[in-house]
Amino acid sequence: MEWQPHVTVATIIERDKQFLLVEEMSHGKQVYNQPAGHLDPNETLQQAAVRETLEETGWAIELQGLVGVALYESPHNGVTYHRTTFYGKALNHHPELPLDDGIVRAVWMSYEEILASSDKLRSRLVLSAIEQYQNGHLYPLNFIYS
Repeated sequence: MEWQPHVTVATIIERDKQFLLVEEMSHGKQVYNQPAGHLDPNETLQQAAVRETLEETGWAIELQGLVGVALYESPHNGVTYHRTTFYGKALNHHPELPLDDGIVRAVWMSYEEILASSDKLRSRLVLSAIEQYQNGHLYPLNFIYS
């Protein structure tokens, strides 16, 4: 069997000192995560990030830059995820859109609320990415090329 990491994307969307997260089901528990998901065939990382955010939250967004890239091995399934995290701004909400399977709801939370809920985060990447963003680890979108 050939080892292959799963390519995923995530977004950090901040508005009025609150971050857009999803409350979702994972391994039988409700957890918080950034809007995130897998890269689909024939799409760019940026297209995947915009699509996943809309599908999971109902929010249309505009990407503004890149926060970073991380590798994460899930303790639940042993899969390694190669995650590219973007930041952007919320444009408009489409509450009529159905959310992806497993998504309970989209929520806006302050950093302090996220810290207080750290035991309910899907992975350590959720808080790490927000802290990278807050610490100014922000890169232009053209950092990624094809």
